[in-house]
Amino acid sequence: MSAPIAHDDLVLAANTIRGLAMDGVEKAASGHPGMPMGMADVAALLFLRHIRCASTDPEWPDRDRFVLSAGHGSMLLYSLLHLSGYDIALDDLAAFRQWDSKTPGHPEADHARGIETTTGPLGQGCGNAVGMAVAERMLAARFNTGTFAPVDHHTYVLCGDGDLMEGVSHEAFSLAGHLALNKLIVFYDSNRITIEGSTDLAYSDDVRRRFQGYRWNVLDIDAHHYDQIEKAVRKARRAKNAPTIIICRSHIAHGSPNKHDTAAAHGEPLGADEVRAAKRNLGLPEDGLFHVPERVRALFAASAAANARRAARWRRQFKRYAAAHPDKAAAWDAFFGDLIPEDLPRRLPAFEPGSAVATRAASGKIIQALAAAVPQLAGGAADLAPSTKTLISGSPGIAAGAFAGRNFHFGVREHGMAAVLNGIALHGGLRVFGSTFFVFLDYCRPSVRLAALMKLPVIYVFTHDSFCVGEDGPTHQPVEHLASLRCMPNVTVIRPADANETAAAWVAALRNKSGPTALALTRQNLTVIDRAAHASADNLARGAYTLWQSGPGTPDLILIGSGSELEIALKAGKALAAETNVRVVSMPSWELFERQEAAYRAAVLPPQCTRRVAVEAGAPMGWNAYAGEAGRVIAMRRFGASAPYKTLSEKFGFTANAVIAAARELLRT
Repeated sequence: MSAPIAHDDLVLAANTIRGLAMDGVEKAASGHPGMPMGMADVAALLFLRHIRCASTDPEWPDRDRFVLSAGHGSMLLYSLLHLSGYDIALDDLAAFRQWDSKTPGHPEADHARGIETTTGPLGQGCGNAVGMAVAERMLAARFNTGTFAPVDHHTYVLCGDGDLMEGVSHEAFSLAGHLALNKLIVFYDSNRITIEGSTDLAYSDDVRRRFQGYRWNVLDIDAHHYDQIEKAVRKARRAKNAPTIIICRSHIAHGSPNKHDTAAAHGEPLGADEVRAAKRNLGLPEDGLFHVPERVRALFAASAAANARRAARWRRQFKRYAAAHPDKAAAWDAFFGDLIPEDLPRRLPAFEPGSAVATRAASGKIIQALAAAVPQLAGGAADLAPSTKTLISGSPGIAAGAFAGRNFHFGVREHGMAAVLNGIALHGGLRVFGSTFFVFLDYCRPSVRLAALMKLPVIYVFTHDSFCVGEDGPTHQPVEHLASLRCMPNVTVIRPADANETAAAWVAALRNKSGPTALALTRQNLTVIDRAAHASADNLARGAYTLWQSGPGTPDLILIGSGSELEIALKAGKALAAETNVRVVSMPSWELFERQEAAYRAAVLPPQCTRRVAVEAGAPMGWNAYAGEAGRVIAMRRFGASAPYKTLSEKFGFTANAVIAAARELLRT
């Protein structure tokens, strides 16, 4: 902690932040001034006295993490980062919400600028922060020694009423209490105002009892009383066995004489006259745009200098630590560099041709080999590990006070799981996967979308990937989910066709560090393809490839299959071989295929061959791009049904005979 700061200096710093927030929103003619003004006192004290993060070393691994879950109050964060010396200038504050600016309407993850995560969809930052706190504890368990703790920092969150209304915050904060994440500190901006008016319209939770039920420490303060803020932060930092929420009784747009405590201050500019009146009320120059007093600059410069010294000292200590513990230093490089062995494919199991293996079961065996080869890999499930086959054998589960393991037990919390995974990935040092049934993608989609937006290398293991779930019926049978994931930018979807393609899919997923990867895996057994007679499964890395062709040259007919339907396409192709030159293409990943050069794509799907049949047990949307306008797509155009999966395959027309019939119809044209 820094040296004490005079009360008047804290007031001046907080009011300066209020002025910057008002000016940024006013100039943009849009934004949310109320929350930054209401929480400026808390934020000023926190950044001047407690937060350990260095603008001189923004990637410092042991920095405190600050998450603005109430991302609509972004001008608060931008103002703090500007004052703290990060790469956000006054001109950037003036460019708030403008094209290609460093200050978009909601924060977008950029560690170089001090922004730890992308927030705005309420509640997401809460889940991310839990993930960051989990990562801190896991890495501390692996790397800290009796003489030096390279991982020893706090995660701070600022959330609001809306965050606590959203379900994802319930899921994530319940898990945080269960795990006793004592280095997680949440500031709850309880200003009791939403867009529609008072929170009394729809929200009457007893937040204290709610969080006590989660096994949290709960503190209440006046958000504009510096002694109370300081004492609460100190008490929260001393907590040993539980996370802490500090309920901050605040006034939205504090300092505005006419719009404080009003819904109008939440999401629209105050107006020029009210800004001048507020500045007069706060002792700021009425016509001074983006005014920062020299005293405030000096206060933040002193804090930044102290943090720069802390970061530099940590770097020096880490060099000594690395020399004394070379094994740990090498592991640190592997963890934080996310090093993936070049020979990883050779370390994975090979599956016997002709055997019957569900791709989820193959994935389970592959995960065991991956765990040995990639020590930074950790993962879990939303209470489904026995079914998704994602438990790492021989490793304990993550639990309160026990973070040395590699298995997460997220409970029935799909949305929270995905948000927590994002936070772990953002923290750095671990490579993570999470699993559930594919149909429950709908429960975690907002967090998956933010992983895609931030280009986080999270891996999702989605099992039970089609109507072949069978007797559980349409509620558990994904139909539209493949199409919905494929239309999400930056997501790589891979649907392997057999056990050996599943191994290649895992390699592709781990090598993909520019966005999330979704593995869609089967519940039912699939025949392992004989690669001595067919193309290697390693071709999966190219997204699509010619698995088999009956004759040389350009084919007269192309059958395309993904996942479990490749087996059907291959059987149909061999039955048609006496009638025509037929090619069977395995297409496990559109995204990987589209990244290939045009010549390769044309070699796999020659434009001159327009007779094509694509088959996939999902919605047809998008398949015309590969089947062509003259082709046929055998797909699901309805929800599923409850019956044994072989019955459903017959009833829904997912058979080799159905593919043969569609192909013959094309051949007659």
